[in-house]
Amino acid sequence: MNILLKEVRISGFRGLENFEIKLEKVTVLTGMNNSGKTSFLKALQVVLGNRQFISQDDFSINENETSEKIIIDILIVPCNDYFVEEADFSEDWEILFTTDRIRIDGVKSFIPIRTIITFDTIKNSFKSEQYVLPLWPIFKHNQKFWYECESGNEKSFHFEELPFFFMDAQRDILEDTKLRGSYISKMLSKIEYSQSDIKDIEEQIKNLNEKTVASSDVLRGLTETLKELDSAMDSRNDGIDITPFTKKLRDLSKGLTIYYTDKQDSFSMEYHGMGTRSWSSLLTLKSFILLLSRNAEEDNSCFFPVLAIEEPEAHLHPNAQKKLYKQLCSIKGQIIISTHSPYIAASANLSQVRNIYKNPSASCGQIPLDKLSDEDIRKIKRQVINTRGEIFFSKVIIFFEGETEEQALPIFSEKYFNLSPVEMGLDFIGVGGYKSYLPFLRFAENLNIPWLIFSDADVDVQTCIDKHLKNLETSKDKEDVVVFLDDGNDFEKQLIQDDYREEIRKSIASFDEYSNAEHRDAKEENRKIEISNLSDTELLKMISSTKTKFGPAIAEQIIMSGKELPPKVIKLFEKTKLLYGI
Repeated sequence: MNILLKEVRISGFRGLENFEIKLEKVTVLTGMNNSGKTSFLKALQVVLGNRQFISQDDFSINENETSEKIIIDILIVPCNDYFVEEADFSEDWEILFTTDRIRIDGVKSFIPIRTIITFDTIKNSFKSEQYVLPLWPIFKHNQKFWYECESGNEKSFHFEELPFFFMDAQRDILEDTKLRGSYISKMLSKIEYSQSDIKDIEEQIKNLNEKTVASSDVLRGLTETLKELDSAMDSRNDGIDITPFTKKLRDLSKGLTIYYTDKQDSFSMEYHGMGTRSWSSLLTLKSFILLLSRNAEEDNSCFFPVLAIEEPEAHLHPNAQKKLYKQLCSIKGQIIISTHSPYIAASANLSQVRNIYKNPSASCGQIPLDKLSDEDIRKIKRQVINTRGEIFFSKVIIFFEGETEEQALPIFSEKYFNLSPVEMGLDFIGVGGYKSYLPFLRFAENLNIPWLIFSDADVDVQTCIDKHLKNLETSKDKEDVVVFLDDGNDFEKQLIQDDYREEIRKSIASFDEYSNAEHRDAKEENRKIEISNLSDTELLKMISSTKTKFGPAIAEQIIMSGKELPPKVIKLFEKTKLLYGI
């Protein structure tokens, strides 16, 4: 039987003012920088690990007021070996936790733990208290939030059988070997040998040292010279020993060096890149947990580690990221990974993904797979995640149908906001036709990522979008999230209607090629006249034939003309500003 940290709630900790997240055996946290992913992992450390890092800066600041206390609630439930929730804890876990901590809702057992951190002004230190809640409160009930509910009985909660491990993004196996508190150092400290093995190995080391010194003129000469120290100090010692290799077996690990060998050469870890060194550090944690797990099995005791890992993808190429993710998932216990990698996010099951979005407070979104059909889930994976994985990390997403929009809108956006879309975290996503909006909308809506639609105005398109919004079950008003072009227009036709004909003609002319100056002089003037005589229908046909070619060219010509951006584009960006809180 296993257990599972099923749910966590946080109030007053850093940017997490009123935060709730549900966890799986493996949970992958996505979201932009500074959204709250690291803060969440640190909050877990407060409850399950070391609380010594707490400082005044960890208390939330809201409208220049600092929160008086940090409250973190965790819900622990019993599970079977497949991490399906069970009704009761196993006998071993029940004995460990004791019945004082276990609650029963009539059907299932659970442990609701509250940790409260306050600042003691008299002692000038932080005070930590833990309570067993009488029940697991509803997040908000009758205008009353969970953290306002009764705390229950004070009861400490710290068990070696439920250890917490945190690996930040700065890990390095070279540094680990130098730090006494690192996982590899802890493993080396647990090495044990029998007395006969110690005697045998140290005898071999002694012989190796003697042979090494005897084989070197330099070392022999140094030994003889250093013997003069005895006469200078009138010492009665047996002489001088030079030991190229440590004499005692217990000291071998102090000079530990790790080598990775390719087909030809062997290189120590210091000659490898940060990717290999970071990966190695994570694998030493895996090895350490395996050692602890084996010890627990030998002692027939409970053991369930909780791992919090920041950016396992650091310094690794995409295929290595995917392989490392699988290695981490195989570790015993519960694993929580924060990532900025679309490859790791795509490798996870949709049920494992949690997106943290901050605007202005942090919230957590997840896709409700129980409400979707297998075909719905397949479309999200195939059409969204496998092709546009970067939108896991978007601040705002603008969806549209066509290729011209995909080329032109980012250019217009940079002009309007005076920032590149990358700087803003603004993603422009073509869905490949108005019938394909729904998987993208489900992805963004359920992961709490703000979105807008920039759409053609055909009747069929509007009807289909109405259907999508109904299926999405969103409370958003269509007028707030959709910008339709004028009736019957696609984007190219709208540009002509908005009287950007001259800019379109210049963009067409910009692709004309001439073999030399004489050729240009002979042909260019007639070509300009020819283009200027093109009707609206002919212009539309020409720029619609190669949209990816003309989209950016037309946008650049409009900007260079000094004219206002197209009215519908301005309306779109005005709605975008509202989503950013600008």
